[in-house]
Amino acid sequence: MKIERIGIKVYDLRFDARDEVYEFIDRHYKSMPKNLDGSINVRAQGLVDNDIDALRHSYVSAVYVIEYGEEKADLLGRLNELITSERDPKMENMDLWNNHVGRSYGKKAKRGKKLFEKLLRALKNDELILDLKDPRKYKGEKLIKRKPKSLVISIKKSKTGANIRYYDVSKKLVFSKKEFLHLIKSGEYPNYSFKSVAGKEIPISKRDRFKFNNLG
Repeated sequence: MKIERIGIKVYDLRFDARDEVYEFIDRHYKSMPKNLDGSINVRAQGLVDNDIDALRHSYVSAVYVIEYGEEKADLLGRLNELITSERDPKMENMDLWNNHVGRSYGKKAKRGKKLFEKLLRALKNDELILDLKDPRKYKGEKLIKRKPKSLVISIKKSKTGANIRYYDVSKKLVFSKKEFLHLIKSGEYPNYSFKSVAGKEIPISKRDRFKFNNLG
């Protein structure tokens, strides 16, 4: 069974949203650094740990809420920031705080200029953290520093609440329930199994110590 790689729908959404918010910043807030061809230089210095960084984090997180819901936006945001080495806890706190603010606004506005305007207002109202010296502390779940060898999460549910679309975080693959069940039965996902509920097979994750790995 062929599984289509469509990471742009999940993983690369953050880059789409980043480019989108940078355009809004350039047009409606402050001039962004440019490449020779006039495009925004996303790798320029001065784009982190400041107001631009805060707007980027909050906007991207809001877009994830709009696309996948608040719970998945939180998990995907923390997974996207997966770290393998030591990271400044003040940077982590700032990012998580601004992600949280963004998620709250993702429930209030559609993706685009209206969303940006709300977040820019939030910035001016001191809702976002703009500086690593800010004393406010994020109280929610922290960044995920380790993940299982294979991690598949649900990213779409049916109208009845059943999981119907899944995302392999490491391989950046998206597949249906039927496709995922086929892969489990083929032995490609040994950390996952399935159970029968009301005559229907449902993918489940085998118990491990990662509480976010909770299909079933």
